[in-house]
Amino acid sequence: MFELPPLPYDHAALEPVIGRATMHLHHEKHHQKYVDTTNQLLGEQGARPTSLEDVIREAAGKADARKLFNNAAQLWNHTFFWTCMSAKAQTPTDGLAEAIDRDFGGLADLKAKFVELGAAHFGSGWVWLAAEGQTLRVVDTHDGDDLLTHQGLTPLFVCDLWEHAYYLDHKNDRQAFLEAWFDALPNWAFAGDQYAAARGDGEIWRHPDPVSSSGTGAAEKRSNLGR
Repeated sequence: MFELPPLPYDHAALEPVIGRATMHLHHEKHHQKYVDTTNQLLGEQGARPTSLEDVIREAAGKADARKLFNNAAQLWNHTFFWTCMSAKAQTPTDGLAEAIDRDFGGLADLKAKFVELGAAHFGSGWVWLAAEGQTLRVVDTHDGDDLLTHQGLTPLFVCDLWEHAYYLDHKNDRQAFLEAWFDALPNWAFAGDQYAAARGDGEIWRHPDPVSSSGTGAAEKRSNLGR
């Protein structure tokens, strides 16, 4: 079964962009519900997956597995989202910084594109900075969809566009949330590692593995959660 991964920082660490109350609600209610529902659906099937990535890819596009896909993908998305943020403001460096200059004309232009796409996104979903080989792209996905089933795209970081991610702190002003989020919270060190991995240098982030009912399971890959 999958477990709710702990936050890599205190619930108040991302204030004022994301408040303590939002983090408690988002992590312990919304994220936990995706964990519980994913485990329930897998249990009903008698499935014993070795990775969450496998569950998502196998369920994608199957009408009878839509509920499993939505919950498993949202479980993955949220764990990745927590990892994509840092309590300490950072800036991109090295190869990622060079790629941002090359593909967007600079960090300010990347921010403008990221905020524009996220603010214009209709309904719930996610806005991503992704790598397609050497090239950086800003893309959005709807509802629970992520980039695991989008061949050739490696996620570098993501921001949650669901209203529960920002409504307590920013009301209905999604654009203000995205602008504040981009300025203060991206974990650029993690994004740089993801970009290097997309080019063959290192391993792409994976969700922590499921844990057996006895409490011991496959090695959990949480290496990036503590940044």
